[in-house]
Amino acid sequence: MLSFERELLEQGYKYICGVDEVGRGPLAGPVTCCAVIMPLECPIEGVNDSKQVSKKKRERLAPLICEKAIAVSVRSYSHVQIDEMNILAATKACMREAVLSLSVPPDIVLVDALKLDLPMPTRGIIHGDALSYSIAAASIVAKVERDKFMTEMAEKYPEYDFEHNMGYGTAKHIAALKEFGPCPIHRLSFIRGILAEQQSFV
Repeated sequence: MLSFERELLEQGYKYICGVDEVGRGPLAGPVTCCAVIMPLECPIEGVNDSKQVSKKKRERLAPLICEKAIAVSVRSYSHVQIDEMNILAATKACMREAVLSLSVPPDIVLVDALKLDLPMPTRGIIHGDALSYSIAAASIVAKVERDKFMTEMAEKYPEYDFEHNMGYGTAKHIAALKEFGPCPIHRLSFIRGILAEQQSFV
């Protein structure tokens, strides 16, 4: 998990930032991005791609990552911004904002797959959240932050089962959409087809 970071340290880079997003695919809620610069001499055990880490472990690791980080920044772009910009543009803008909001400017940025327009060097790594410690740390913090928001929304809009699907298009979520229509945090650009299908049966 540290091979990319070690290579960059050998090249003279000091502050290596990992950035990742959570929530590109859901039908509801924001896309959340984290940028983090971690100290590399003593990595936190268990940091991995957030999808490979249990919820309980993520919730233990996220505050530890934030505590030990040299700098960390989390940003979210809402369902409204996603509908206005499209999900790819919103994700890139959110990532860029997270990086530029760091209290310590990074020397280089490692990003999971995407190319970002930043004033410092960037390197896109395919499956970076499973290959880079810095990106994996960012993915865990972003995941915990977004899940917390969606759990709060589950209490506000209980019919959509957000606490179990986090806004993704599960069968139960889609069934609720067809029965109740969208709630205020649904991405209308993502659910037009579902709503059109529902209306065709009315």
